[in-house]
Amino acid sequence: MPARSAEPHRWATHTRWAVAALAATVLARLVWMLFAPNGMNLVDLHVYVDGSAALLTDKLYDFTYAEKTPDFPLPFTYPPFAAVVFFPLHYLPFTLVAIAWLLAIAAALYGIVRITLELLLGAETARQPGWRTASITWTAIGLWLEPVRTTMDYGQVNVFLVFAVMLAVRSARWWISGTLVGVVAGIKLTPAISGLYFLARRRWMTVVWSAAVFGATVGLSFLISAGETRRYFGTLLGDADRIGPVGSVWNQSLRGALSRLLGHDVETGPWWLASVVLVAVLAVFAWRALGPDDRLGTLLMVQLFGLLVSPISWSHHWVWLLPTVLWLLYGPLRAVPGARIFAGYWLVTALVGAPWVLSFFQDSIWTIPRPWVLSWLGTVDVIGVLAMLVWIICSPRLLSRTARPADLSREPAPHPTR
Repeated sequence: MPARSAEPHRWATHTRWAVAALAATVLARLVWMLFAPNGMNLVDLHVYVDGSAALLTDKLYDFTYAEKTPDFPLPFTYPPFAAVVFFPLHYLPFTLVAIAWLLAIAAALYGIVRITLELLLGAETARQPGWRTASITWTAIGLWLEPVRTTMDYGQVNVFLVFAVMLAVRSARWWISGTLVGVVAGIKLTPAISGLYFLARRRWMTVVWSAAVFGATVGLSFLISAGETRRYFGTLLGDADRIGPVGSVWNQSLRGALSRLLGHDVETGPWWLASVVLVAVLAVFAWRALGPDDRLGTLLMVQLFGLLVSPISWSHHWVWLLPTVLWLLYGPLRAVPGARIFAGYWLVTALVGAPWVLSFFQDSIWTIPRPWVLSWLGTVDVIGVLAMLVWIICSPRLLSRTARPADLSREPAPHPTR
């Protein structure tokens, strides 16, 4: 009885420490933003805010921001619907927008962690005090991962997009899920890959409705700025060179990795096509190796596939690594030998920021050839995903050597502190 009565007090203490850690992290980021010399760079947020102001002038895609990036003036690269969404922000003081953006990123990341644990453990278990504390703790850790750090440094939109997709997966209502996916795909095309998840789950109405909502975002953009909408979908769509330097180590896609290994931009040639086919085959086999109820695992297979096959996947696009770590530690494959090794791999490389470290060794963001050691080190995310897909495919055999699947299915939910 005394031990039972001490349990709530123990978790209350843990929660206070977790909240303190999260608050300290957010405060540190705010102090850095407001007082560090480069804290208010936020180059992508400038593009969103200043670029969207050009929406009504039919010069949206002529806009560039070069104040902090003289070596590469940043254009507005998103669909015109993104400018519609961001347009009201240019009426507000930029510092106010920046502070609100940072706080919203932290809140959205917490939402991502909570939904991740709900998908893994069930809503009832995820609401238990220990798991609420774990959600706060992992949010504090997640804010230090390179994809989130750079999202905050640049004022990027990635965490919001991941949060919207997680909400879509969490919902059982096709019109909610479809609306969320359609809207975020209208803001930035890459979340459209999430449609593969709903196809895999046979949620046909969600797929149809998300396509319809995306079409509506294009239609609304056409009504507001027909010329720029035609220009984006007619000539600019798919122009990777306009988005940025493909061969930079910051680009952790297949195309980026292969280009650095071969010393030239492979574009969409035979090397890239062969690698896409290979990854697609591995992703399908990995998905088939998952249990039928592993919704998060299915979602991660889709999103990691999308990150690899996209022409450019900047390191700040890899926010999906945080749900991946949680899936490896607390998901159905947690007992498979190697699960913690992969979780540690992603945690270490993301906390250190491997692309950030390697960026100091490239002559410029435009230089593709480099020493072979740097080329191979620059495949950190690509190699990690490929190795993990192979591991997932082999997981039934690995698990059978240590425990029967039936035994694992009867195990209680993992403890948050173990």
